[in-house]
Amino acid sequence: MPLNTLYSFVASLLYLSMKNLALLSLFSALCISLNAGVRLEPLAKGFKRPIWVGCPAQEDKHLWVMEQEGRITVIDKASGDKVSTFLDLTRKTKISANERGLLGMAFAPDFAESGLFYLNLTNNDGDTEIIRFATEQGNPLKAVPSSAEILLKITQPFGNHNGGYIDFGPDNMLYVGMGDGGAANDPKDAGQDMKTLLGKMLRIDVSGDEGYTVPSDNPYGDEIWMSGLRNPWRCSWDSETKDFWIADVGQNKLEEINFVPAGKGKGMNFGWRLREGSIATPKPEIGGSKPKGAIDPIYEYPHDNSPLGGFSVTGGYVYRGSIASMQGFYIFADYNKPHMWAFKENQGKAGELVNLNQVLSDAKPPVKQVSSFGTDSDNELYLTDHSTGVIHKFVAD
Repeated sequence: MPLNTLYSFVASLLYLSMKNLALLSLFSALCISLNAGVRLEPLAKGFKRPIWVGCPAQEDKHLWVMEQEGRITVIDKASGDKVSTFLDLTRKTKISANERGLLGMAFAPDFAESGLFYLNLTNNDGDTEIIRFATEQGNPLKAVPSSAEILLKITQPFGNHNGGYIDFGPDNMLYVGMGDGGAANDPKDAGQDMKTLLGKMLRIDVSGDEGYTVPSDNPYGDEIWMSGLRNPWRCSWDSETKDFWIADVGQNKLEEINFVPAGKGKGMNFGWRLREGSIATPKPEIGGSKPKGAIDPIYEYPHDNSPLGGFSVTGGYVYRGSIASMQGFYIFADYNKPHMWAFKENQGKAGELVNLNQVLSDAKPPVKQVSSFGTDSDNELYLTDHSTGVIHKFVAD
C-alpha cells in the first residue's frame, strides 16, 4: 500500500473512531441529563396484561388499574395494595386479537358527585362500544354493572387498529380515539373517508342524563373532530397548557407523535393513509401528497432496533409532577422495544431528545412492554408493563 494511501486509511479509521466516540458521548450525555434525576419504583404487581392506570380528579388515596381482559381494580396509591374489584367485564369483552379487549377509561369531570365513568372496549363480536357506567351510591370504589348504557357502537372490520383512547378534554367534551379498522394500508381508506368514524378522533357531549349529543361546533355536523389517524394509542392533555398530544402507531417506516396546541384541532387532518408520519406511505397507489390542511408530526422515529427506534409507539404525558428535572418534558415509549424518551415542545417543535432506555432497564423488575402511562390527581406519573404485570411510579432518584 502506498504511504499516502496508508495515511489516508489510518486517518479515516481515526475519524470514524472519533465520530463513533462522539456519538457515544452524545448518547451518554443525553441519558445522564435526565436519568440522574429519575427512576421507576414498582408500586403494584400481579396484574394480567395491565393496560391503563389513573384516577378521578381530586382523588388522593386510590388508583384504578385496568386489565385488557376486562377487569378494573382499585389499589391504594401509597402501598399498591388491592382495595377492591371495581368492575369485572371479562364476560363482556374478550381478547380475540392482541389489540382488542378493555382498552380505555375516563372519569366524568364531576365523578365525585355523579359517580359516572366511561369505557372504550371491543365486545365479544370484536366491535367497539363506548359505555357509560355509574358507581354504587356513596361508594366510588365499586361500579354497578347493570348501570351500563351503550352510547356508541362502531363496527370493526378487522382484529387490529381498534384505537382505545377515551378521556374528557378541557372543554368537558368526551374524546374518543378510533383506529382505521385494521389490516394494512387502510384498505377501506377510513382515515380520509368522512363517512366513517374509523380513523378519527371523535368528540361528543355526554352531559345529558342519557345518550349523547354532537357538539354544535364539531366541524362536520357529526361526531368527527379530527381525521387521518391510523391507530392512536394513548393520547393526553397537558394539565398546565391544555395542549393535546396524540401518539399514532405507524406501519413500516415511522412512529409518530402529533401535537395539537390548546384550543386547536377542529377539522385537523393527520394524513393517513396517504401519509405515514411526514412521508408518503410507501406502498404504490396508497401513498401520496398531504391532504389539504394536513399537518406533520412534532416527532417521529424509525422502525428499527437502534436506541432511537422501535415498532409501536405508546403515547405518554407532559410531566407536571414533583420531579424538578422532568418538568415540561413529554415522556413516551415504544411497546415492542423497552425504549423510552422525552423532549420539550418549543413553539410547536420538538426540542433535544432525551433517552430514557436505562430507566426502563434499571427498574425492578426491568420494564419490557410499556402499554400505557397514567397520572394521579397530583400529576405524578405512572406506567403499566404489559409483560410483567407491574405498575411503576416515576420517582426522584
